[in-house]
Amino acid sequence: MNQKATFKSDIDIALSSEMKHIKEIAKRIGIGEEDLELYGKYKAKLSFDMLNKLKTKDEGKLILVTAINPTKAGEGKSTVTVGLGDALNKIGKKAMIAMREPSLGPVMGLKGGAAGGGYAQVLPMDEINLHFTGDIHAITTANNALAALIDNHLQQGNELQIDPRRIVWKRVLDMNDRALRNVVVGLGGPAHGIPREDGFDITVASEIMAILCLAEDLKDLKARLARVVVAYDYSQNPVTVGDLQVEGALTLLLKDAVKPNLVQTIEHTPALIHGGPFANIAHGCNSVIATKAALKLADYVVTEAGFGADLGAEKFLHIKARNAGIKPEAVVIVATIRALKMHGGLHKEELGREDLAALQAGFENLRKHIETIDAFGLPFVVALNRFSTDSSLEISLFEKLCKEEGIPCAMAEVWEKGGEGGVTLAETVVKEIQNNKKTFEPLYDLSDSLEDKINTIARKVYGAAGVDFSKEAKAQLLQFDRLGWSHLPVCMAKTQYSLSDDPAKLGRPEGFVLTVRSLKPSIGAGFIVALTGDIMTMPGLPKKPAAMNMDVDETANATGLF
Repeated sequence: MNQKATFKSDIDIALSSEMKHIKEIAKRIGIGEEDLELYGKYKAKLSFDMLNKLKTKDEGKLILVTAINPTKAGEGKSTVTVGLGDALNKIGKKAMIAMREPSLGPVMGLKGGAAGGGYAQVLPMDEINLHFTGDIHAITTANNALAALIDNHLQQGNELQIDPRRIVWKRVLDMNDRALRNVVVGLGGPAHGIPREDGFDITVASEIMAILCLAEDLKDLKARLARVVVAYDYSQNPVTVGDLQVEGALTLLLKDAVKPNLVQTIEHTPALIHGGPFANIAHGCNSVIATKAALKLADYVVTEAGFGADLGAEKFLHIKARNAGIKPEAVVIVATIRALKMHGGLHKEELGREDLAALQAGFENLRKHIETIDAFGLPFVVALNRFSTDSSLEISLFEKLCKEEGIPCAMAEVWEKGGEGGVTLAETVVKEIQNNKKTFEPLYDLSDSLEDKINTIARKVYGAAGVDFSKEAKAQLLQFDRLGWSHLPVCMAKTQYSLSDDPAKLGRPEGFVLTVRSLKPSIGAGFIVALTGDIMTMPGLPKKPAAMNMDVDETANATGLF
């Protein structure tokens, strides 16, 4: 079901739910008050002492939640992630959740928050979706401190001979703001800096966000920050944060943000929420520190990767899993009948009516994501996130299509019923883990060339016929190989709405050629970003932003968040 089945909104449900003190939630997973850094009654960070204690413990089993290509109809991936965690506890498993932090950009824009929905939410939902514990603000500050230090270096004599035309480090803001994509700084005369072109990305696209989410600890964080390439000198050699000698200052700004945040679901399942890179322009996974901590604290950990399996899951498996030395024991692929019908050719306003032909056509999108997960050698379960508009005939057809192809699937009704609505899904996932005889294997080797890695992702994950590299991208491939960066994994920046680089091509497009227009080195994070299509690293707000519906009442309760 979905929220149309009830008059209560997500925020109403969240505010009417009774939370337990975070010390009580921590106690359930063996964490004492002395190992918590409290942010009020319902939020806390895990201390460094606690994180160090966990290193000697055995790890539980990791379950990755991904989805079909998202549509404006909504898939409910975060909702299923939360509901599955609750459901695993209901069937007697010791389970936790590890998720990303929401960015204010989509919260105030169009997509909404990332705290789940209905009766499968993490709490306090309003605080998680707004400022939370300030992690994203700390990343914004560190990013912009670095930008200020670069411009100051130019002003104070430019000892490193930085070419102002080749500064690649941008400022950031945790908000969708298209007016800041391209700006000019340093105007006003000699006392106000060196004039140059600049621009803003959204904070979740900052390399510092990616670094925080991939770092193992503070020492690793500092080492990664030192490797960040911020510019090139007049001889076109890279200039790094280490060259500027400011990695220590940046680490200092991030010393609290690097600690994972502990919260709870409506059903009091412990949840670590930490880090929030987008999957269409970054690697789309929560922090390695949070995921590993959860694996030490629980027998089953449910985590999610951004958008569809073509983006989030692929990056989780090629970048995060490799980096952290972990692997999922199973993958849950979330689908909805509404979204599949949209992939089958219906417009959003037509999704309320029964259409078996559109559902069958749209099933091809799901089938491609299944093939991708299977190619990695991972067991999977399809979770059908049920909506009230789904007809019995449509549900029967979906189940028939899965059964005919031997696809394990289960209904998820966690929005309406919480963990109880995910019991069948939880049991199915545990069964697939127990019966698994597959072996996980990445689709490319790190020793492959950057060009070959991009071609592998395009062909095997997206279903492309080939890849077209722009003149700029071809030159960068040669440059990056000369600089010794070819061994790094690739992070594709691509539209989330299509398997292709064209957001209008829904379903399962075939015969298309993926266009890579440029490459961006993220050496501190440890990957090369390949920019495709018209993807923007600073999104814009829609005509009617979600912010127009938001308010706060006289008792400081949020309204209109959803």
